[in-house]
Amino acid sequence: MTGLTTHVLDTALGKPAEGLEIDLYRLHGDQREKIRTVATNSDGRVDGGPILIGDSFLVGEYELVFKAGDYLRRLGTRLTDPPFLDVIPIRFGISDTTAHYHVPLLLSPYGYSTYRGS
Repeated sequence: MTGLTTHVLDTALGKPAEGLEIDLYRLHGDQREKIRTVATNSDGRVDGGPILIGDSFLVGEYELVFKAGDYLRRLGTRLTDPPFLDVIPIRFGISDTTAHYHVPLLLSPYGYSTYRGS
């Protein structure tokens, strides 16, 4: 499989983060080009396959912007004002368009981690 995928898990609740909105950008130096906006399903994944695939899956620098604050507020999580984590940007590079790039997010109100998954 080729393309870009993600998976968001709410580590504070021990379950997938459903309904978390994510923006995908392609970076051109200091400029960002918005590619699309998606939301996670009940499994914490995006419906419809990879977020980026085919002719749109190009070598370059990208940014996934996870709208964690909106997700946490919707759950009724008590957040500080301003919240410690609100918007989580993850910048990464795609160097091989024949490969699969998986960028998962493990999320809680006060921390997150990511890695290149499989």
